[in-house]
Amino acid sequence: MGLQAHQEDPMGPSDDVLTSIEICAGAGGQAIGLHKAGFKHLALVEIDPHATETLQGNIESLDEWSWEREYCDVISGDVNEFVAIPDKPGQESHVKRAQKYLGKPLSQGELSLLAGGVPCPPFSHAGKQLGKDDERDLFPRILELADELRPEAVMIENVRGIKDAKFEEYRKYIEVRLQGGRAKRPETGIEEHFDGLGYEVCEWEVLEASDFGVPQLRPRAVLVAIRKDVLGDLKFVWPTATGSPTSVFRALGDSMELRYDPYLKMGGDLARLARKCLDRWKGEAQKAENRKDFGVAPTLVGGSKKHGGADLGPSRAKAAWGLLGVSGVGVANSHEDGVKKKSWDRDLFRDGGPMLTVEQAAIIQGFPDNWKFSGGKTAQYRQVGNAFPPPVAAAVGKAIADVLLAARERDGRKPGPAEVLPGQVTPTLADGADDRQRAGV
Repeated sequence: MGLQAHQEDPMGPSDDVLTSIEICAGAGGQAIGLHKAGFKHLALVEIDPHATETLQGNIESLDEWSWEREYCDVISGDVNEFVAIPDKPGQESHVKRAQKYLGKPLSQGELSLLAGGVPCPPFSHAGKQLGKDDERDLFPRILELADELRPEAVMIENVRGIKDAKFEEYRKYIEVRLQGGRAKRPETGIEEHFDGLGYEVCEWEVLEASDFGVPQLRPRAVLVAIRKDVLGDLKFVWPTATGSPTSVFRALGDSMELRYDPYLKMGGDLARLARKCLDRWKGEAQKAENRKDFGVAPTLVGGSKKHGGADLGPSRAKAAWGLLGVSGVGVANSHEDGVKKKSWDRDLFRDGGPMLTVEQAAIIQGFPDNWKFSGGKTAQYRQVGNAFPPPVAAAVGKAIADVLLAARERDGRKPGPAEVLPGQVTPTLADGADDRQRAGV
């Protein structure tokens, strides 16, 4: 699939900001969080056409994304074809709009943050956990981009399964590729020395979404690496829980009232049925607040394109949703479509409780209310279910931003190309094939 960048030619400011490029951007969960943390996006790369429509549509319509409207390329296509800094004759960068902000093409060492929620199935407990042998493994590509761009920081998000013991060697390889040391090359299993790219890896950390106000149990593994010349004497501090968990009852209360309201106003048997079902949901969801999980939702899943439409997960997840008064057998029509199609029996009046709409799933995932999703219902739900919760991304992004801004204050500088970046060697010191080629990434 060829890469397509939405292009315009706007003029823009030249003030000092934290910039980012994000791969595997999905519908924008991580992008929203990083935006809230103060990062301005130069490019968002995503292969799913519905998700890129979601990104472009929200950037074009929301006032708070006016900077990205001027300077960010939403790039639809395979990240393996994405070119940030051309290195071949006749090759063009896909990062075009940023040139109006920077006043020139993007240079190595100039970007503040490279981020990516690389595909989870290679490491997910719900899959075969093929890891490096899975064709969807994009860790090699993000390492390649880190080498190409040499941003001040790198942030990689994945499922908790990446922390399993079976992937210890692969995790070490990723870390060593960034900061240098010895590790086994995945292709051969032979241990060797890698020079690294000049980063200090701040470990893998598993963060629980419910600790950051997301009404969902969603543990995510995050790796943060900061360029050694930037980090210096500073310390990266992982974010900690922001308060008590938010229950599904509190998160969805208003939206459930809104969904049942048209039927409550109709009078007669339908109104009585609506009142009964709404009260039943309230009772179940409120009762769940007293459990040890505080009535927080189980992990949302994005569903498989190969195996039918969207639902709320396997049997165990459906049972957990049932304890919250929600039917997990499918996804409901939107509030408006439900009224038009008269699908209330399917969507709202089931014995097992109402099914969630896409909009309600987005609330469970931590998306802002004004973020709209493109595509049909199933495509929208997959975008929501596969997202990195924005509040978690914001917390990690803020921790990274704190270090980068402190480094600038310490050094009295703005980010920019350096003569020799950490992890590079001058031609007189080069002693063989370059590390990127030897690493096979």
